[in-house]
Amino acid sequence: MITLSTLDLILIFSFFTITLVIGIVVSKKSGKNTNEFFLSGRNMPWWLLGLSMVATTFSTDTPNLVTDIIRKGGVSGNWAWWAFLITGLLTVFVYAKLWRKSNVNTDIEFYALRYGGKPAHFLRGFRAIYLGVIFNVLAMSGVTLAAIKIGQVMLGLTALETVGIASLVTVIFSAIGGFKGVVYTDFILFFTAMIGAIGAAYYIVNLPEVDGITNLISHPQVSDKISLLPDFDNTELLVLLLIIPLAVQWWSAWYPGAEPGGGGYIAQRMLAAKDENHAIGATFFFNIMHYALRPWPWILVALASLVLYPKDDANTMEAAKHNYIKMLTISDTRELTEGEQKQMDAYYFASEGLTAIREAFPEEVVQKDKIGHDLAYSAMLTRLPSGLLGIVLASLIAAFMSTISTHLNWGSSYIVNDFYRQQVNKNASEKELVLVGRVSTALLMVLSALLALLLTNAKQIFDYILMFGAGTGLIFILRWFWWRINAWSEISAMFASGIISIIFNLKSVNLVLFNEEMLPTWSKYPIIVGITTAIWIGVTYLTKPEDNKVLFDFYKKIQPGGPGWKTTLQTAEKEGITIKTDFTTWSVPSGILAMLVACVLIYGVLFATGYWIYGNYTLAIILTIVVIVATYILSKLWMKIKSTIL
Repeated sequence: MITLSTLDLILIFSFFTITLVIGIVVSKKSGKNTNEFFLSGRNMPWWLLGLSMVATTFSTDTPNLVTDIIRKGGVSGNWAWWAFLITGLLTVFVYAKLWRKSNVNTDIEFYALRYGGKPAHFLRGFRAIYLGVIFNVLAMSGVTLAAIKIGQVMLGLTALETVGIASLVTVIFSAIGGFKGVVYTDFILFFTAMIGAIGAAYYIVNLPEVDGITNLISHPQVSDKISLLPDFDNTELLVLLLIIPLAVQWWSAWYPGAEPGGGGYIAQRMLAAKDENHAIGATFFFNIMHYALRPWPWILVALASLVLYPKDDANTMEAAKHNYIKMLTISDTRELTEGEQKQMDAYYFASEGLTAIREAFPEEVVQKDKIGHDLAYSAMLTRLPSGLLGIVLASLIAAFMSTISTHLNWGSSYIVNDFYRQQVNKNASEKELVLVGRVSTALLMVLSALLALLLTNAKQIFDYILMFGAGTGLIFILRWFWWRINAWSEISAMFASGIISIIFNLKSVNLVLFNEEMLPTWSKYPIIVGITTAIWIGVTYLTKPEDNKVLFDFYKKIQPGGPGWKTTLQTAEKEGITIKTDFTTWSVPSGILAMLVACVLIYGVLFATGYWIYGNYTLAIILTIVVIVATYILSKLWMKIKSTIL
């Protein structure tokens, strides 16, 4: 636990005050109707929405997740989420304008536009609860878990105290301010969080124990962790960390903030944009900041944590694991004595390489089920001096409030627009709907807080959500451009992915299928994707296509273009109906090319920044030149794409 100075307290309470004042000021207008409460009247500029996207994905659990990944597998382990850049850029150059054209209130309302009949009605209502409540609560619980760890390590608060304080303030702000309050406050949160993250990284890297960036990257605990690419000689690691994320994961998985084809709170911000150009600008700015620049302060702190809280060596970890399993077997036959229980706990922490962290934060400081490598980020922040500590704590509070308030408003928008108004009370007044939105905001916070108390590790939620949505992503990409996809396609994919993921994660199935004699562990994800994809494609052809009127209306409104709608266009022509009103060149091929060039640009910035920091100036200069060239090519492509936006 650390002691906050008067300066720290002033900085933190000033931030709280500004945040709540903004919420109160905009509350009157936000409460007028659901369009204002959830989309702020659809008149937001790109730069404000882009900053809001970045602030929202700052999150208190993201630096913890990055720290967990790096301490276990090195910097290259971040490809597990870096691969989602491809998804994000596909959204920028292909789907952002389509979402804005749709003019729906939520991305779930898309189902009423694209599909028809009872299956579409069911899909819309079920997905509203499935995503808006279940998945949303899972995502928020991970963020709240990170807040609990920060509260325990830095402020000496119990889990209940942290959850109570953080939840109360965020719920009040979210419920009264609505989407406009969230976005306006995100502007402040972005700069607070960036200053805090960069300031913390600079100070920690220059601690006497770390002694600068040169000594950091050459330290024995760190030197084998700094590579931006996995070891190409280790086939299993290469497949797990790089090939699967880049070849399969980015298009096949649904993950909040990185949905294939856009969706969730990213779609909410695109729908709130002034027009299609502003929607594209916002998402592009977000992807540059999210993937290229923001990770490095977190990476440096994570690497420094290996110096101050080193992992146990490999031999110690292996021996401890053996002893832990032996003690675990004994505990199945009789109750362990207090001394034996402590010994078993020590074996467990040593087997995970956590001895140094456990010794620094004993049970009276941090409860043992919350100890993990992700705790190292909070542990490093306890080293900060007065003033900077206040800014960093304010930035962590900012990250928590920004992420949670976004998830609350987004999840509540599903409950109100796609469940309550469609399934419960179709004649509800705007006043009633806003009230339901505010009540559901509070309930979502309560559920996520309760779940957070049961969790132990930030990576748990990341892996679970990723696996549970495996195989569904391709539908979200193709449903805009292939007329044959119907509501049953999505329903079958959703249930298949969930059921297969549960089966494959059963302990008994894991032991039988995924072992040295049968299948490698890394094959689990692509197998789930393959089975799910085969099921939904089969269901698509075994069920009737959507009614022609539904398809005609969708095409006429969105003008998606492409060969996937050829059958529908021919049918409309035979019936003497004109649905193609946009005769510009189909922009998707240019959009995909722009996506590839933008990938080179942003990955180039990510790598160049890393090599400048590492002091590898030759590679840094080469990559900087690549970035400049890619920027020039992208600007030319963008002018071509922009000319197709009406």
